[in-house]
Amino acid sequence: MSTTIQIETIELSGTKEGTISIANITEPYGAGTDTVTSIGISLVGDDVEWKVHIPKENIDAVIEALKKAK
Repeated sequence: MSTTIQIETIELSGTKEGTISIANITEPYGAGTDTVTSIGISLVGDDVEWKVHIPKENIDAVIEALKKAK
């Protein structure tokens, strides 16, 4: 059974009510699937318009790429 553990919610710059939500999801695709970190974007309230799931093994590489993008 999938479990979501909310890590942090960040105000989305350039919006009045938008947020970036970060959470860990265990067994996101069914029993035995690996945990992922989910990054969701909401432009208004809690309705998530965009979401990406990043396998834990890829987080360090994604962080490095985001630093380059900055």
